[in-house]
Amino acid sequence: MLPTFVIGLREGVEASLVVGIVAAFLAQQGYRDRLRWVLVGIGTAVLICAAIGVGLELVNEQLPQRQQEMLEAVIGVAAVIMVTYMIFWMRRHARGLKSEIENNLGNALATGSVMALVAMSFFAVLREGIETVVFLLAIFQGANDPTAAGIGAVLGLLVAAAIGYGIYRGGVRLNLARFFKLTSVVLVFVAAGLLSNAAERAWEAGWLTVLQGQAVDISWLVVPGTWTSALLTGMLGLQSTMTYAQVLVYLLYLVPMLAFVLWPDSWRRSVPVRPRQVRGPEATEQI
Repeated sequence: MLPTFVIGLREGVEASLVVGIVAAFLAQQGYRDRLRWVLVGIGTAVLICAAIGVGLELVNEQLPQRQQEMLEAVIGVAAVIMVTYMIFWMRRHARGLKSEIENNLGNALATGSVMALVAMSFFAVLREGIETVVFLLAIFQGANDPTAAGIGAVLGLLVAAAIGYGIYRGGVRLNLARFFKLTSVVLVFVAAGLLSNAAERAWEAGWLTVLQGQAVDISWLVVPGTWTSALLTGMLGLQSTMTYAQVLVYLLYLVPMLAFVLWPDSWRRSVPVRPRQVRGPEATEQI
């Protein structure tokens, strides 16, 4: 439940942040009548995302077993790519995201394009919604308790919607850099587990045939229904038994991504950048 809650919360907050700022901006500028179009855009984006999720699941159910494993492996890898891009993007833009959104709103309103503000809400929800659908599908395919996973996702989205409403009303202030850093740590573990699960699906599909010997056996610890099972499988992305291929892809993703997320910004800024010297006749010029 916790991983899907974090995913719903994380993706929902990204969309709610845009929607809340757009709604507050329209209200402050005297365009409250346009808020209904914002709601229409949000509703349309949600329906499109739901249709994509249902469509992918229906296609998966109609495929033969081997093709199902292939599709699940592809969805798992796609989910990892999406969350990795999201982590990198947020690491660079989290601190100035709110002011960047407000500047774009001001530019759109200055040109008289109120519908551009509505479009911002639509595409924000659509983008985050598609990422959420793909990510949750990948998790549900390997979940021991799909019902609990679904409840976690719904609760995360509800909390995110409440935060968005709080931003609209002006009563919520988020430290976005800290929020996205903490949730990124959780998502790195979840994504590593998804990649490990995708490696298993790739083996079952006949794509991956090397390093299939058993490397890890913690079945004595991963007992279904216990808190240790929920922590290790749900939170850390581990499985009761893992092959060498699964362990390899898990660690190759987890270690560098955790280092990237946890590396302090102050250390990045403290590293001096030495100008490169140009040799030859232009040796006095620095690039």
